[in-house]
Amino acid sequence: MKGLDSSLVVLLCALLAESQDTARKAACRTVPGSPGYPSAAEWDAFNATVFGRLVTVVPSAKFCTTLPGGACTDDQWASALFRSTIPGAMDQVNWEQGYDLSPPSLCLRNGTTCGQGDVPLYSVEAETVEDIQAAVKFSSAHNLRVVLKSSGHDGLGRSTAPNSLLIHTHNFQNISFQDSFFVGSKDMGSVVTLGSGVYAHTLYEQGKANGKIAVGGSAATVCNAAGWIQGAGHSAISPTFGLGADNALEFDIVVASGELLKVNANSHADLFYALRGGGAGSWGVIVSVTFQAYPTFNATSSVIILGAENDTVASSLATLHAQHIFDWDSVHAGQYFWFLKNGTSADAPSILLLNTYMPNTTTSQSVALLTPFLNASLALPGVALLSQNFTYSDINDALYQADDSVGSNFVFGSRLIPAATYRDSPATIGKAYKQLLASGATTILGHLVAGGKVAENAKISSAVHPAWRTAKAHVIVTTEWDDSASLAEINQIRHFFQKVQVPIFDEMTGPNAGAYSNEADVLEPHFQTTFFGPHYAKLSAIKRKYDPEDLFIVGAGVGSERWDEWGLCRV
Repeated sequence: MKGLDSSLVVLLCALLAESQDTARKAACRTVPGSPGYPSAAEWDAFNATVFGRLVTVVPSAKFCTTLPGGACTDDQWASALFRSTIPGAMDQVNWEQGYDLSPPSLCLRNGTTCGQGDVPLYSVEAETVEDIQAAVKFSSAHNLRVVLKSSGHDGLGRSTAPNSLLIHTHNFQNISFQDSFFVGSKDMGSVVTLGSGVYAHTLYEQGKANGKIAVGGSAATVCNAAGWIQGAGHSAISPTFGLGADNALEFDIVVASGELLKVNANSHADLFYALRGGGAGSWGVIVSVTFQAYPTFNATSSVIILGAENDTVASSLATLHAQHIFDWDSVHAGQYFWFLKNGTSADAPSILLLNTYMPNTTTSQSVALLTPFLNASLALPGVALLSQNFTYSDINDALYQADDSVGSNFVFGSRLIPAATYRDSPATIGKAYKQLLASGATTILGHLVAGGKVAENAKISSAVHPAWRTAKAHVIVTTEWDDSASLAEINQIRHFFQKVQVPIFDEMTGPNAGAYSNEADVLEPHFQTTFFGPHYAKLSAIKRKYDPEDLFIVGAGVGSERWDEWGLCRV
């Protein structure tokens, strides 16, 4: 360093050391006991800024011990409505458990010990935009791990994380309808604006009262203006009106800087692109979303249950269903179709349950459209009709669910199945279903929520995976376990989809298939393409623009490859 003043050398060395120290600290979020973690006094001061809405969070099993009688009833434990009011509760209890922590940290119902697991330490029970902004700024200033939750209806565990601060938007319950809504100078017509805590069943209740219908989820406690819309948002009426993302017109969102942004096609258009299908929890804290609304109408909803004697019969029934799945395109039908198996042997019986929604179709018309499939099914040896029911009602009543049954342990795996497979090779569907059942699957849930308007909307500029536009169905397998399962057994179950079932799905989809990121496997090794397809590079650039420090990180979300599985340390 010849020619440099010695004092300047000292200063440069000090600055370099400080820079290296800052970089080292930034490599991990602050957690209790680490430098920079807020002191008790700082937490108290923060609580004052959010008017006492900062609460300590515990797992749901521990929360239940604080109730009168010292326990939740079975009905409470299994109620999504009840669990959504508990800051630390998830619908699937496995996401509260710290299976991979060292040592593991679990809190099970009726257990003798209770660790914090993967549950946040604190929650801001936000009621105002200012509450959200204060939480975002406090988290950023102290380099805290942040998680976001509306109702806890999250099948990938993205709404919870160890040593984190939760921003809970359950209280954002505003809902309003307008006959005219402008984006810039363009009148978009009839809309509904939903707070991020509004349940789907509230939308249907209020929709009927206002003579409107909007695309929404099927489960009662799905929050349409939260994770659902960011994942793309499918619905029984998607074949008629498109995906939720196709119908989103404007977002109010607090981003990582703490700024409240109004996001639409004209304002922050890049973020508007990302919020419509770019993945839940990665972009900021949604306050509200405005969706296109439509005049309500009547529809026929039906439930048909068929019994199949064994896996071979179930396979034939799956093939037959694939052959007839286009029968209902003329009325833009939506359908949920389950194979539920009673046991794991190839000789175990199963049922096929079809829940079908036919817009603007009378009961007799619906019966006529389903009869060819039903007659062909009953002609198969080993198939029996167990029950059938048809109901003609307002579409809002047809979609309304009072509550969701939750509180168990299970994980998803899924793929979007191309229309070409159903059209050109229905036997491939039946063969794959037989293999899935033989592999141990006891629940296979198909969603006829694509085609129709979803396919027609292919030219919309959004982050929706292109596989949605060529798909006919979204198919899920779930794997469950009870609390008595060992950690080794649970670990095997959690990896079962990737190790055993993905190759079977590949037979239906071909390689490099897409999946719906809200109902999928958080352990997808190539989530960037499986969940986001060709959009990932663009989404990553948008992420760096609006969240340069990765404040909002979720499992299998944009930017998560830069962090460990808990979002606590960079990798």
